[in-house]
Amino acid sequence: MDIVNNLVSQINDILWSYVLIILLIGSGLIFTIRTNFVQIRYFKEMFKLITGSVGTKTDGNNISSFQAFCVSTASRVGVGNIAGIAIAIVTGGPGAIFWMWVIAVLGAATGFVESTLAQIYKVPRTDGKGGFLGGPAYYIKNALHSPFFAVFFAILISITYGLIFNSVQANTITLSLQTAFGIDRTMSGIVIALLSALMVFGGISRIAKVTEILVPLMAGLYILTALGICLFNFTALPGVFATIFKSAWGIQQIAGGGLGAAIMTGIKRGLFSNEAGMGSVPNAAATADVSHPVQQGLIQAFGVFVDTLFICSASAFIILITGDYNSAGLTGVELIQHDLSMYFGDIAVSAIAILVFLFAFTSIIGNYYYGEINIKHLTSNRLYLNLFRILVAVMVFFGSIAQLSLVWNLADLFMALMAITNIIAILFLAKQACIALKDYTKQKKAGIKAPVFTADTLPKQDGIVWWKNNK
Repeated sequence: MDIVNNLVSQINDILWSYVLIILLIGSGLIFTIRTNFVQIRYFKEMFKLITGSVGTKTDGNNISSFQAFCVSTASRVGVGNIAGIAIAIVTGGPGAIFWMWVIAVLGAATGFVESTLAQIYKVPRTDGKGGFLGGPAYYIKNALHSPFFAVFFAILISITYGLIFNSVQANTITLSLQTAFGIDRTMSGIVIALLSALMVFGGISRIAKVTEILVPLMAGLYILTALGICLFNFTALPGVFATIFKSAWGIQQIAGGGLGAAIMTGIKRGLFSNEAGMGSVPNAAATADVSHPVQQGLIQAFGVFVDTLFICSASAFIILITGDYNSAGLTGVELIQHDLSMYFGDIAVSAIAILVFLFAFTSIIGNYYYGEINIKHLTSNRLYLNLFRILVAVMVFFGSIAQLSLVWNLADLFMALMAITNIIAILFLAKQACIALKDYTKQKKAGIKAPVFTADTLPKQDGIVWWKNNK
């Protein structure tokens, strides 16, 4: 087992240190230029689209723009936004945060392209309850006519998100509950597995409705906590920003070799966190009921900012304001708990445990959401979907009590293969998203508040199903 673990780890080092960084940053730059900086030009429009869809009533399997946004945020916002940022600062220094911001800005363009494509190539569900399915497996098969790689992607994401990542999230929940409240991990694992089963057997519509409530709650609480600390220490903020920028570009870091560590750590943290280009978020984006594909592309681009610029930055400021990230001898969740206890006392340990539960549990059901969409791509037989649901609950319990080093390494390998497959696909199809963006811009300039898309807007309509049949 150790031999397998070491081999997988070595492959991951090559993929994540060289191949993926070049591919993800390169594609982010390409998409930023080709869309004329859509992630900056349309920032105000992104916010308006999200707030405008809050509270939209849906029936059956129909999902609103805001619900799709919450599902994708539930998946991408996990314990890594707390523990991962602490680790990034300890290992790469404060400068890692600057490079994390940079990769988020580039990643937002990638997120826009892949989610717009997911909308363009979405297909209607066939169970008679309305709603849509879509994502990389669908546009790889329907637009690029590559059924092998479509199945390859669908299998990878179902295993990675539905099973492996969920075991990791459950592991984090039970560890934090044991640390904070002394709860036995087996008992908490049983409860979490049952709660997960309750959610996943309810299907996509139930998950959308629950995340619509939990995601704004957990993200809002965490951001408000960080904001309160920042306001309480307002005079320290200029020094925090100075530390970040000096560490990102400073002469001392260059001379000591720390600049490379800051850049690499920040880039990796950003890529892991916002998932732009991974091919996961488009699965949620495709399920939204919108009048134009670009609307969901913009909303999901904003999701990259929410994840990295807001939530990850909240963790960073909590740590950097205290300034003891080197002397405390702590990292991960323990460092955040230590720093928060300086302001809120011992209650911080319990509060973080509750937040970890919210972050991780919503990730579990968001991850399952991606799995269900791709299982439906592989087969229409409901028996296999129910078997997958049972496996999800089993893996949640397994993760609650297991040691997961090999599981983590396998997840990294599968996610890397997902990203490579998806990025190559969207590089071939990006022109379609760019034409759709021009159409959206043209309609907005003409005074149309809610632009409407038709398939004949695109010169190449091969593989388009929903928009071609619903003019």
